[in-house]
Amino acid sequence: MERLDNLRPLILFVSGLMGAAGVALAAAASHGGDTAFLGSASTMCLAHAPVLLALYLGHRHFRSATLAALVLGLGTIVFAGDLVSRHYFGDRLFPFTAPVGGTGMMLGWLVVTAGAFVRVREV
Repeated sequence: MERLDNLRPLILFVSGLMGAAGVALAAAASHGGDTAFLGSASTMCLAHAPVLLALYLGHRHFRSATLAALVLGLGTIVFAGDLVSRHYFGDRLFPFTAPVGGTGMMLGWLVVTAGAFVRVREV
């Protein structure tokens, strides 16, 4: 998993963008009529942005943090992206986009869980 450490700055970048997107989507949902898709996308982004930040900061404390952050981030982007696409374009990004993104988020959380069973790095 050390090879993934080169991608750590991407996790911080995505965390910031995801937080900003979550706030923007919440604002759009409150002003745009039907809030089902944008509200859900906002919730997913705002729920996972601080998790990505925590995983970025906590990578020295458990080995699966970087992989978990990458999987969670990608899953959230795909899931929220599909919801935004449905709202603005009336169609999904591609077939089964939301289930793929949701499965990615669940898998990312399972990678976090797996960190409990992997030996901690020596600092």
